[in-house]
Amino acid sequence: MVKINKGFWLKIAIFATGVSGLTSEFILSTLASYFIGNVIVQWTVVLSIMLFAMGIGSRISRLVTKRILLTFLFIEFSLSLLISFSPLLVYALASKNEFIHILIYGLSLLVGFCIGFEIPLATRLNETYESLNKNISNIMSWDYIGSLIGGLLFAFWGLPYLGITNTAFIFGALNFIVAILLFWNYRKALVVEKKWITGIILALTSLLSIGFLKSEEVILYSEQSRYKDKIVYQEQSKYQNITVTQWKEHYWLYINGNQQLSTFDEFLYHEPMIHPIMALTPEHKNILIIGGGDGFNVKELLKYDDINAITLVDLDPAMTRLGKEFEGIVKYNESALHDSKVTIVNDDGFSFLERSESFYDIIIIDLPDAKTIDVNKLYSLEFYHLAHHALRPNGHIITQAGSPYYATKAFYCIDKTMKSAGFTNLQMHNQVLTLGEWGWILGSKKYTKNQMIQRLKQTSFKELNNKWLNREAIDLITSFGKPLIDTSDVEINTINSPMLYKYYLNGNWDLY
Repeated sequence: MVKINKGFWLKIAIFATGVSGLTSEFILSTLASYFIGNVIVQWTVVLSIMLFAMGIGSRISRLVTKRILLTFLFIEFSLSLLISFSPLLVYALASKNEFIHILIYGLSLLVGFCIGFEIPLATRLNETYESLNKNISNIMSWDYIGSLIGGLLFAFWGLPYLGITNTAFIFGALNFIVAILLFWNYRKALVVEKKWITGIILALTSLLSIGFLKSEEVILYSEQSRYKDKIVYQEQSKYQNITVTQWKEHYWLYINGNQQLSTFDEFLYHEPMIHPIMALTPEHKNILIIGGGDGFNVKELLKYDDINAITLVDLDPAMTRLGKEFEGIVKYNESALHDSKVTIVNDDGFSFLERSESFYDIIIIDLPDAKTIDVNKLYSLEFYHLAHHALRPNGHIITQAGSPYYATKAFYCIDKTMKSAGFTNLQMHNQVLTLGEWGWILGSKKYTKNQMIQRLKQTSFKELNNKWLNREAIDLITSFGKPLIDTSDVEINTINSPMLYKYYLNGNWDLY
């Protein structure tokens, strides 16, 4: 039987720390993006804090000159608790704490400190078993390999299949189990402390078990406190947090806490988005929708018998699954995503257009506001160039463009960027009761702005059986006063110079 060197268990402990520690930072970065906003900034800040704290922890660890093994075990147990309970703490306090960013950054600091603190301790413990050059390289390499595996597991297994809290408890438990194995293999060196360490292990086992079993209740309670109506559906997908609430017979859809639609008044959003562009376009054979996985745009399009094919491209399978299967949504989108004319593609819209060899009569862009870099590219000059190429000569494009009042520069940035891609634009807006004033930009390859308005005013829309949109509404939705703020310095949005998400983050929200 091969005898395992005790130094092996130190490396396994460092490996587990690499796996679970980095996963914890990814979890905290995700939560910071969810509760605070601005994905790029939050991931940058959280990971930077972690690296800084690792340096501080490493430096302070030199003060430990006695009971190094005991200190190492104490840090391992502490790290297991931090990793497991961090999401629960954030969720539990988020709805009542306006300083949630301090909590998240503080937890990142503690996790990073523990990781940085224990690596030098492991190196000092391992010097008994290996020479200096092998010792340092082995300890560091096991940590880095663990970090790689932890990152991959979080991205491709933890977040998409387990959810944030379950992922945290599983990886926290991994670190805890390895710490127990380390204690067992070093138990002869801890004879005096053996009893109370065993007591700590039993107490932590109970605490972690109770936390895991009660985590869903805590999350549901916390999430419910963020919404005024009852939560009837919630899913943390690989890409976003999807929540549906219900009031009486109607449903509200939220992505990352931001309302996307309400079945109470969705027609005030979707009718202006669909029917003007259909009226302007002579042929409706092949239509592309990017976003709109809820199916309400498709519902409006299916009022037209001359459509041959609708391709709906939405990145998140969880969203299109909601639009196809969740009873409260399916009832109001009239099972539109089950129609034989509809093809659903779960893919990035930008990548889809890059690869596409098809040409479309109409392209509809119904995505969340570009408050992050990843969504920003779907409102970029490069994206609109792809769309311009994919449209037939008589084709049209429309995109949701946020609020012309509360995100004024963002609205006019989208307008200016589309014009730079070769479109002639018609700005539109409407008062959506549950969302406020909302806007769209309709782009044409054929007509001038005045020609578009005149053609729309000649359309009755009577045969469509709309709830709101009619000929008289065209005057309302195409008429604008002056912008509420100066927009003369608005720049176009490109991938290389992403301006749009900055305009959203710095919107004139104080008018609300």
